[in-house]
This record gives sequence, C-alpha cells and structure tokens, in this order.
Amino acid sequence: MYKAHVTLGVMPTRRGGFNLELANAEKEKFMPIIHSIRPDVVDIVDIDDLCVKGIIDSEKDSPAVVAKFRKANVDAIFVPFCDFGEEGAVADVVSKFDVPILIWGPRDANPNKPDKRGRDCQCGIFAATKVIRRFGKTYSYIYNVSENTDEFKNGFETFIRVVNIVKDFKGLRIAKIGERPAPFRSVMTNEARLMQNFGIQVVAIPPLMIKHAIDKVLKSGGEAFEADCEDIRLRFDCSTAGEEGVKMLAAAKLAVREIFDERGCTVGAIECWPTASMLGIPACEIIGEMTDLGYPIACETDINGAISMAILRAANLGDEAEFLADLTIRNPENDNSELLWHCGPFPYSLKAEGSIASIDGHNENFEMKQGDLTLVRFDDAEDDYYLFCGEAKTTTGPDTTGTYVYAEVDDWKKWEAKFMFGPYIHHLGGTYGKLSRAIREAARYLSVKVDTPDTPGPECL
Repeated sequence: MYKAHVTLGVMPTRRGGFNLELANAEKEKFMPIIHSIRPDVVDIVDIDDLCVKGIIDSEKDSPAVVAKFRKANVDAIFVPFCDFGEEGAVADVVSKFDVPILIWGPRDANPNKPDKRGRDCQCGIFAATKVIRRFGKTYSYIYNVSENTDEFKNGFETFIRVVNIVKDFKGLRIAKIGERPAPFRSVMTNEARLMQNFGIQVVAIPPLMIKHAIDKVLKSGGEAFEADCEDIRLRFDCSTAGEEGVKMLAAAKLAVREIFDERGCTVGAIECWPTASMLGIPACEIIGEMTDLGYPIACETDINGAISMAILRAANLGDEAEFLADLTIRNPENDNSELLWHCGPFPYSLKAEGSIASIDGHNENFEMKQGDLTLVRFDDAEDDYYLFCGEAKTTTGPDTTGTYVYAEVDDWKKWEAKFMFGPYIHHLGGTYGKLSRAIREAARYLSVKVDTPDTPGPECL
C-alpha cells in the first residue's frame, strides 16, 4: 500500500544583531502550525539541539546543521526567517543539498521607529535568495504573510506535495509487463533517457511470468485468496464474469502485487492487449484493483502514462486513487466537456455512489464520482520532457460502457489545441482534487517543461 512520507529539515534563521527573544517569539508562533499540517505524512527535523533557541544566526553552526540534515536524509529544507536572517549561514546549508527548499518569513507589523527596530523579514529574504540562486539552487516561496493565514497553511501543504512528487519521481521503478501493442507507436518512449535524466528505471516483466504466478495462486488458494474473492463479489455484479472470473481476478491481484514488491516496483504499465488477452490475464481489472492498492498501472504499455499516474499519486499524498483515461469524444450535451473513458481499468474507490459496478469479461463497468479533477500528461518530444497540467470539474453526459466520467473545463478548445500540437497523446492521467499548483512547482525541480491550457502555443484554425 502506498504511504506518502516526507522528512523535512526546518532551519529558522535570525540576524545576530537583532533581538533574540523577538525572533524566538516568532518561531514559537509558526512551529506548532507546521507540526499540525499533515502530521501523518511529515516528519520534522529541527535544529533545537544545535543553535540557541533552535535558530541559526552564524555560519559557524552551518556544518553541524548540514551533518544533522544529512544523517536524517531530509527530503526538503524549510527556512523560516524570524527577522532579517543570516544569508551566509542559510546559503551554506542549503547549497549542500539537492532537495526542494522553501523560503518564508512572517509579515512585518510596522516600519522601524527611533526607539524600536522592526524585524525586516522581507528585506532579508530578498537578500538571502539572491545568494541561494548564485549557488544554482531552485527554491519555493510562500508570500510574506502571517503564519496564521490560510495562505501560509495552504502554501506549506502545497510544498509538502511538491516534495513528495520530487522524491517519488527520482528513482522511480516501473514494471513493464509485455511490449506495446503493435499499432501503438504513440506510446513509445526512450527508456535509457528516462534513466539518464531522472534515474527512472523500467523493469521488464514477461506476461508469461504473470500468468504462471496467477496459476500458482489459483492452485494453492489460501485465506488471502478467499478473502479477495469474497470482497470482489461484494463490490461487483459478477453475474457475467462467473465464479472463474472472480477467482482469476483475485489471483491476479495477489500475483501481480507480489511480483511488484519483489522487484521494487511501485507503478507499472501493461500490454493489456493482445498479449494479456491471449494469456487470459484480466488486464483491465488488474489495473483498477492494483491502482486502488497504491500501485497505479497504465494500460497499453504506456510508460509515460505510468509516470503521469505516479506524479498524481505523489501529489495527492495517497488520499485518492489515480486513473488513466482516453480522451474520446466531446460531450454531446456540453461543448466544454470531454468524455474521460477507458474499457474498464479505473479504480473502484472512485466509483459514483449510485453507479452499479459490474465485471464483464475482463473489463469493469461503472461511472466515476463527481468532484474536482486534476489532469496530467507527462510526455516527451525530441530531447525535451513536458508536463501538461490542468484542472476540471466533473459533469454528467450520456451513459456509456466501461469506466468513465465527463470532465468540464472553461474552454475545451484550448485543451484540444494542446493535445493536438503538444507532445501528448490520447492518454491523460487524473485524480480528484485541485493539485495543479503543486505539480507545476514540482516540475521546476525536475527540469520538466510545464504546459497548461493557457500556455501560449499553436492554435486551431
């Protein structure tokens, strides 16, 4: 099961000549707040044992902070400015790490007065970030707002999502089950370049291996197998699939998950036809069930589609499952709506409450729930990688087969032009929620070109 986890190094900073107690008072305001944001995901590593009041104000303390953060293997560093800050110490620490960096300082209440100097947070942030940039480091920033505002809290949580995307993306291992369907040149990608650019490894798994593993589970049975069979019967109308279909799906879930775990793969792509069909593997059903277990799988051996799903999984911190849809037809009832469809691989957890789920052959059938959507496509062209990202709302439209939902956007023609002229195909990853800001920000750290419906480019005639 997928579990999002981020280790965050927190390094408050102050300028030595400023008032220590005032700086500490600021720290005491924001530390409880960041501890309260996604504590199920975030482990915070502070510097309380290294610096006075846990606030760095001298370059002499930088080596100790670097050593502690390295030992903790931090995934990111948060630098809150309690006043003007110490740019040298901050730069000395963050320059030693190749991780996302978050900069923020609370809004100053008043300008300086003859008898009382302010904190000058904003001023110090401008200075320090120039030094950080000189080190060639990418950083994120929350506007100079107070810690008790929604803007700060939302910005901090968005950064956690950014960190999780970057962490998961680098070193991703993708199970590639079979080759691509012969006609599908559109899903071709350069596996060697994915490894060179991002450390992403594609692990080849012959479909016959999956078939043998399924047969082994069917033969041996066991409590887990029987429990899965019963769970499938409770969730789906299996009258068409029959008992053999139920057993095949339950066995496939156990077999594929075991193979993924053995090979360290957390995402996959499968040649759902013709090889899987020929071997009798219920590919669509495997995809839906495995995705709900936290192992998203792309159909039609779409490696870039699998990466798109991995990005979405990381962005939503595992709160919702992902899906990979075909862009099929414009909604006959709504010019700004498109049918997101596929023959039956969407995860059951995303099913609309009133929709009856059934298994027909090796496919699932149901309509997905209503809500906000974030839609993503990672893809490549020539020597560059691109990430399309946009947000939509679900809507209704004519019933159809398979698994589906209708997405409504502000101007579908802009989206259609992007998929026509951009380096994208008809496969689009999706998940529920508004996550595009985190995904766009993560792309900056990954050196991937971000594309949105509003990015200037060729237009349709």
